[in-house]
Amino acid sequence: MQLARWVPRPHWRAAGLPRRASAGEPAEYRLVGWVFLRCLAAIDLAAFWSLAVQIEGLAGSQGIYPITEQLARMADRYGAWRFLAYPSVFWIDASDQALAAVAYAGCAFSVVLLATGWMCRRLERPALILLYGLYLALYHAGQHFTNFQWDYLLLEAGFLAIFLPGGPRLTVWLFRWLLFRLRFLSGISKVLSGDPTWSGLTALHFYFETQPLPHVGAWYAHQLPDWLLRLGTAGTLVVEILVPLMIFLPRPWRLAAAWLTILWQVLILLTSNHNFFNLLTIALCLFLFDDRALARVLPRRIRERASESQILPERPRRAVTVSAAIAAAIVVPASLMAAVAMVPRVEVPKWALTATDSTRRYRIANPYHVFPTIETARIELQIEGSLDGQDWRPYEFRYWPVDIAHRPPFVVPHQPRIDWMMWFVPVSPLFLDWFERFLHRLLEGSPPVVALLAKAPFGETPPNVIRVEGYVYRFTTPEERAKTGHWWQRDDLGPFAPLPSVRRAP
Repeated sequence: MQLARWVPRPHWRAAGLPRRASAGEPAEYRLVGWVFLRCLAAIDLAAFWSLAVQIEGLAGSQGIYPITEQLARMADRYGAWRFLAYPSVFWIDASDQALAAVAYAGCAFSVVLLATGWMCRRLERPALILLYGLYLALYHAGQHFTNFQWDYLLLEAGFLAIFLPGGPRLTVWLFRWLLFRLRFLSGISKVLSGDPTWSGLTALHFYFETQPLPHVGAWYAHQLPDWLLRLGTAGTLVVEILVPLMIFLPRPWRLAAAWLTILWQVLILLTSNHNFFNLLTIALCLFLFDDRALARVLPRRIRERASESQILPERPRRAVTVSAAIAAAIVVPASLMAAVAMVPRVEVPKWALTATDSTRRYRIANPYHVFPTIETARIELQIEGSLDGQDWRPYEFRYWPVDIAHRPPFVVPHQPRIDWMMWFVPVSPLFLDWFERFLHRLLEGSPPVVALLAKAPFGETPPNVIRVEGYVYRFTTPEERAKTGHWWQRDDLGPFAPLPSVRRAP
């Protein structure tokens, strides 16, 4: 009998695969770091581009909150320390052109970061430093409009990424610590809030309809049966409270935590417009994998180039290691303190708050609490203008669901800041200040502010008076939509009491 010829399996080195770690030997994360940086570059590009087309209307000289006002306040308050208390390149130039230049420069450096994986790796860390600094400046410039958890997350992830190319394993652990806080604190805040929709497992009965900026997937999700919505609410609590604990367990548990978290983020993407937030969360899950796991899905050419690009000479590697250790010594205690401050009726010592004040200004150690409470009714505000006080015509938003027949659009990864902020005005009086400023800019006919909207009622001619009407919105049922073609139904609430009308100054 003739034996078949034995063909040896390719050696792991020849196949371009990372060697399987033996017992007690740490895994490798070169591929993980390389892939994450490419994902971060793409997300940065989306975030900067989204701000580039809006920043003049938000913070320009004719914007809602001109940055020159902010800089003057900071200069009066902090004097010579203003550069540290309010870190921003706009101290050099705060013109409208500078605002746009910083946003578009962020786009350019995002492309550079994408390209460094294939070109010059020496540009990688400088690009990361510049991206962090530029977005930090835009974050401060945007004030209310950029004071969101996804902005914090992008800055904190961007700061840690500076230590990633060729850095120590400590950097991987810091990213896991970030992902853990993001998920666990979001879950535990739902419990601590005492919100009955979470404790009663009815949150998803309202969330799809009352979230800030739903897309068409939310309409379909809202029609799901009661038992499935309750199961989804319970699943959210499990994925946000129990699953994050698996991040610090052995490899099989970490992989399970990664896939469960990714699954939940995909489900959110299918039902919500949360800009780049969910995409960045998915990217952070890469640090729960290792090179061996990623090597199975990456082409050999990418594996080889990525592994080589993450190797540093001895002296630079030592400098990065020391820098990462210093960053960890700051970030970990500050983030713990920020988490403790979230607990109701727990007073954080003043010295601790003072010590962590700088980290809040630089957004490198943040608290996270995604949707700790759920609104049970959707209040929409319609802004109408008139030239004579008789003929009233509405302002049309690009994405804000005012037109009941308009299909709720999918806008990920863009974040329309004005449309998003409109959701908060009837929810909290804290947001009335920006809204009143916004209305006055519309009365002035401010070109960059009007450009944030889809259509002004009288074109380039500003109205003489503006009024605000309130409505309760709800999704139509499948039967109602089949009959009318509408995605929403609304009931009139009358004038919005805090700001029923605004007139142009004589």
